[in-house]
Amino acid sequence: MSVASSPRLLALHGLRLHGRAEPDEVAGYMGAGVDDIAAELQLLEVEALVDHRAGRFPGFGLTSAGRAEGERLLAEELDEHGLRRHVEAAYEEFLAYNRQMLTICTMWQLRTVNGATVANDHTDEFHDRSVVEALHSLDQHVRPVLSALCDGLDRFAGHEARLRYALDRVLAGEHDWLTKPMFPSYHSCWFEL
Repeated sequence: MSVASSPRLLALHGLRLHGRAEPDEVAGYMGAGVDDIAAELQLLEVEALVDHRAGRFPGFGLTSAGRAEGERLLAEELDEHGLRRHVEAAYEEFLAYNRQMLTICTMWQLRTVNGATVANDHTDEFHDRSVVEALHSLDQHVRPVLSALCDGLDRFAGHEARLRYALDRVLAGEHDWLTKPMFPSYHSCWFEL
């Protein structure tokens, strides 16, 4: 049976992955209840583990102490539930696919024209289609690794869902979903793992 992480860990880890955010964003990102995350963020703010800002980039963000507490809670969760080896094994398997992902991203951003490497202007449909097919193939191979992580810890289900959604968008022709920065692209979700 998969372990459900505490709201405290989910709030801290959600901010670590997502960056500055409001409670509803953290909750949605981590697959948690908004009320639970909002209450936890208020407690964490009192403890100076997070701060809240208004203005151009509003929301809660981690303090240095909050980052350290989040790391402590992650380690504690793995050890308390005997999942450290399980997660480490899945991570090692995942790393084997990382080079392929980097190659796919590079192929999406660059291509060879007349022997020269140039920025991909996405006018070569064959090239772009081959990159999308490579991404789809990689995704099929990495799914069992993600499933193994989800079998151990519920919090990985959000990663799996975000990767699946981004891939579906790419396959539907919405190519920003492959590598666009500061966006929930496949690339962004991948590197959160």
